[in-house]
Amino acid sequence: MRPFPEVDGGRWQVSTGGGTGPLWARSGKELFYLGPGASGGVTVMSASVESGSTFRAGNPARLFEGRYLMVPDGGLTYDVSPDGQRFLMSKPVGSPAQTVAPTSLIVVQNWFEELKRLVPTR
Repeated sequence: MRPFPEVDGGRWQVSTGGGTGPLWARSGKELFYLGPGASGGVTVMSASVESGSTFRAGNPARLFEGRYLMVPDGGLTYDVSPDGQRFLMSKPVGSPAQTVAPTSLIVVQNWFEELKRLVPTR
């Protein structure tokens, strides 16, 4: 962990067993990240953090584990709900935990512009 924008102002280690894909809780008081799990799985980890005049991270805690997608460059393959209680996780295609056939996912970009075009304001 490094402060921003003064990245040379300090450096603190949060994980104890490696990790990737750090993601802050909306509260700013918790940091989530993905760590290695058993049998090639992924462990979702959490560490409480305190900031102010000094930075302090609590001991990392294991939240849950499973066969989820983790990319080596640290890109995010998951997200957390605003309350920090639910996670949206990506699973690899064809994973043993996949119980239904994959469905398509449609992503609509610039949807607000399309909405303004379809429903013009007076």
